[in-house]
Amino acid sequence: MRILMVTPYAPIRDGIASYAVQQVKALRAEGHDVEVLSPQPSAAHHHLDLRSPRGPLALAKRVRAYDRVIIQFHPDVFYVDGASATQRARTTAGLLAVAGAARSLDVLVHEIDYAAARRHDPDAYLSRLFWRRVHRITVHTEAERARMEPAFGLPPGSVEVIDHGSHFVRRAHLDQAAARERLGIVSEGHVFLSIGFIQPHKGFDRAVRAMRALPAGAASLHVVGSVRVEEAHYLDHLDELRALVASTPGAHLHESYVSDEAFDVWLVAADTVVLPYRHIWSSSVLERAALYDRRVIATRVGGLAAQAPEGTVLVDTDEELAGAMADALGTGNSAVVRVAASTTSWSASSGQPDRAEVMRAVVDRATAERGRELLDAAGPTARSATIGRQRRRARAVGALERLEPLVLPPPTSVRPGVGLVKRLIASLTWWQMGPVVERINELQRATAEALADREPDR
Repeated sequence: MRILMVTPYAPIRDGIASYAVQQVKALRAEGHDVEVLSPQPSAAHHHLDLRSPRGPLALAKRVRAYDRVIIQFHPDVFYVDGASATQRARTTAGLLAVAGAARSLDVLVHEIDYAAARRHDPDAYLSRLFWRRVHRITVHTEAERARMEPAFGLPPGSVEVIDHGSHFVRRAHLDQAAARERLGIVSEGHVFLSIGFIQPHKGFDRAVRAMRALPAGAASLHVVGSVRVEEAHYLDHLDELRALVASTPGAHLHESYVSDEAFDVWLVAADTVVLPYRHIWSSSVLERAALYDRRVIATRVGGLAAQAPEGTVLVDTDEELAGAMADALGTGNSAVVRVAASTTSWSASSGQPDRAEVMRAVVDRATAERGRELLDAAGPTARSATIGRQRRRARAVGALERLEPLVLPPPTSVRPGVGLVKRLIASLTWWQMGPVVERINELQRATAEALADREPDR
């Protein structure tokens, strides 16, 4: 069978690219003729800027030549960050053309924007239509399937759950002592590892703070990774992580992109892998740790509870994270361990948070930490006045964020024929009203974010 895989691809520094390489190898081992199309120059056979205005339509012209098309789907592959509703609708219309042109279209969903399903605009309508036209939709966890089907109006059972690590193979063949020697890790003590791209939602700072509650000298924590995208908030988070590691005994930060083989060497060297995610769908690190029978401590977010193999320790708060790390050492009672950090978590029971929600919370926590340091140096009067201003600002931010986004009323009616007229009017006036609604919502979000991002009062 002739297959086209659409995906970020090696040597691009991307978790999806690494996942795709392994799937391509597996398909070729089965005897398929596989070609790869990537959105950036890479080792793929074809390159096409899928985020350009004509990118998806150009893809639609190519897919007809293949028996099967597989898309490794992430919104960032197709949609420009901050795109308008009109731009998003244009991109989704192109994807709909891909679905119509492909003989067989498989889409493996790594992440998806559920806000697109909740909006009342042409992009939301086209998104639901696109997913209904895909021949096979796969996700990595049951939690993702349960959320995606109703969100996009898909028939129950139409989304398939596949094992995240089904194509994974070992890439390191050495024992723990040899792995530690290669990496320069002192063999004494328990070795904790947090590895992957350094981003706020990965929560590596939570693991570093948990180290402060452990007995001195009993363990080391190695945070390994690099920033995937050099955007301002990612770089700010990296600076904060550097400072946190520098002030935490036993914590080490290894800033570098690791190759696939080196990634596995780190896993072999570790005693326990710590995945303190604030937000994630599923985790390749969790699957690769299982290949080497490494103990894992992970937060209960996204679909990790369903993905985690037997023996994984799942936690919901920073306090529980520190307790689980202490239990891994056999040196503490998890019920009495305390960490100087917020215990707020994003539990799967409360639903999967949006990425914007996570980013706001991370900024709020960083601002609060800096604010506490400043207040400790201030006198009682200044402290009282500052706290009052911060509380008023927090109430203002909360009031703005509680406002429901502005949406146009749905063009429906119980009276015969009126609904059709309303839909016609809506389609004719959307080019005028849509941008106005979008702009009002942008101003609301920008105002709330500006208040939340302000430096603490000095």
